[in-house]
Amino acid sequence: MSTSAPPAVRPVFTGLGVLSAFGPGLAALAAATVHGTAGFTEVTRFDVGRRGTRRAALLADPPPLARAVLGAVADACGQAGLPTGPGETPLLLALHSDLRTGEVAEAVTKGSAALGLPGVTRVYTGACVAAATAVADAAALVASGRYPRVLVAAGHLVEPGVFAAFDAGRALARDGELRPFSSGRTGTVLGDAAVAVVIEADTAAERRGATTLARLAGWGRSGDAHHVCRPRPDGEGVARAARSALGRAGVAPSEVGYVNANGTGSPLSDLAEARALREVFGDALAGLPVSSSKSVHGHALEASALLELVVTIAALESGRLPVNAGWLGPDPEIGLNLVLAGSRPDRPRYALSLNSAFGGANTALLVAAA
Repeated sequence: MSTSAPPAVRPVFTGLGVLSAFGPGLAALAAATVHGTAGFTEVTRFDVGRRGTRRAALLADPPPLARAVLGAVADACGQAGLPTGPGETPLLLALHSDLRTGEVAEAVTKGSAALGLPGVTRVYTGACVAAATAVADAAALVASGRYPRVLVAAGHLVEPGVFAAFDAGRALARDGELRPFSSGRTGTVLGDAAVAVVIEADTAAERRGATTLARLAGWGRSGDAHHVCRPRPDGEGVARAARSALGRAGVAPSEVGYVNANGTGSPLSDLAEARALREVFGDALAGLPVSSSKSVHGHALEASALLELVVTIAALESGRLPVNAGWLGPDPEIGLNLVLAGSRPDRPRYALSLNSAFGGANTALLVAAA
């Protein structure tokens, strides 16, 4: 573990906004995760008749992506109590990279002016770690004193092109259920999400009397470049990112009370992640609660890390841990202490949220209870 000291200025979360398959707001999403109520339904917004998988976690009537993101941004700013008017708060935006990325970013820039934001500062398109990478950059900007606060937003709505690509690559679960770390798991299930968080210096939040929802204690990133889409079997890259987050925070592995794992339901990825957790936590892993909230809200790709982050913040606040849904039975090679039937009451001080992407990119966000 790194011995680098925690930052003198501590990044905290003072506002969040979320739109998921369970509708607007965190309450319905958090309730679904603690009860293990998966939001997967038949896809009807485009033709899936020729696809091997026909399910996803979908909003019934989704707005355009830019509008969905702006709604989450407005909610986050509102909860944080940020004043409207000209300001310099950077907006870091995670989106899927396609021909419409620039158009969506431009629409978010125009719409955010009404909230006193200068527009999108940077767009992150780093696949499933895009939003976590943006959070890490935001935390570094705040901890260095360069900005008193930074807003991070992300959005992904399930659409036919990406759905077809994941289906053709046999990455989607054939039975339409995302079963992380379970026997019989066959892949992931996509989901809708638009999420935003305000990351602020604790000193700035204190000066203006803002409520702290949680603290970002540490963050870590790694790249193992093992394969274009397969994870490194021993999970070394995931382990390195997790150790970096713990080291930055000055937190021992034994102090972590919950892990919201990447857990995509992929046979290879889940096994590699379990090995990474065993490498980082050692004997403490036997008593460490682990689940993947993707099993409930689906895999939101570029928005997934931010969606899982707000679920993790909710778990720290309520003490009710997300259930690892879709469970069929143990995989003897996994050996994790999974949160299964019913919500497990707990009051962890620290929780770790992990994400990995094609190409060997890995991120770890260590969140501390407020």
